[in-house]
Amino acid sequence: MLTPRRVIVAPSVLSANPLFFGRDVEAVERAGADWHHVDVMDGHFVPNLTFGPPLIKELKKVSKIPLDVHIMVSNPDDVAMSYIEAGADLLVFHIEAAKDAKKLVQTIRSKGIMVGVALNPATPIESVYEVAPLVDVIMVMSVHPGFGGQSFIENAVVRVKTLHDWLVAKKMDGKVRIEVDGGINEETGRLVVEAGASILVAGTFVYKARDQGQAISILKSMPSCNAK
Repeated sequence: MLTPRRVIVAPSVLSANPLFFGRDVEAVERAGADWHHVDVMDGHFVPNLTFGPPLIKELKKVSKIPLDVHIMVSNPDDVAMSYIEAGADLLVFHIEAAKDAKKLVQTIRSKGIMVGVALNPATPIESVYEVAPLVDVIMVMSVHPGFGGQSFIENAVVRVKTLHDWLVAKKMDGKVRIEVDGGINEETGRLVVEAGASILVAGTFVYKARDQGQAISILKSMPSCNAK
């Protein structure tokens, strides 16, 4: 029997009030967040434009928990270093955008931080198989990246299960974690954790909750597929 792994909850800063980032990120830390998830969007790879290295640098000064930085940019090979230098503890880039994914993974890892690759909803899961042995995290997008507050794409559950089963077959389940980003709440969180995910990015569900501690606790208590 596989040992159940604790679910990591990473509230998305995209759902915080941009006028009060400091206050809001401290609040979710007190509520029990494990990581801060920072969505970087360049207005090219995705239609929205959000944060850059300056915000990450400032967050790093006040954060007591790791920064999970997700760069949705068209040139990750060129800009990854600036996010590492700003303070990312985990840097996740999109497999669709990288010129040389394997080389970029190795570059990021050489700087002593965790590294991950992300997949858009239409990208075949098989696209990450080559780099999977080299990463810490594989992120399955459960919305089309670009804007917060979108509805969960149900096929993401099947994609998580497919990826999890492959990792188990390759004896990498204990090494590589599956992260899911988009439309996570109590119902969808349970579905993807049962399918094999162990990191949940939750924006609205946590930041807009009346009781953030309860919202985070709900996600952390999801029964892992490995607990069966």
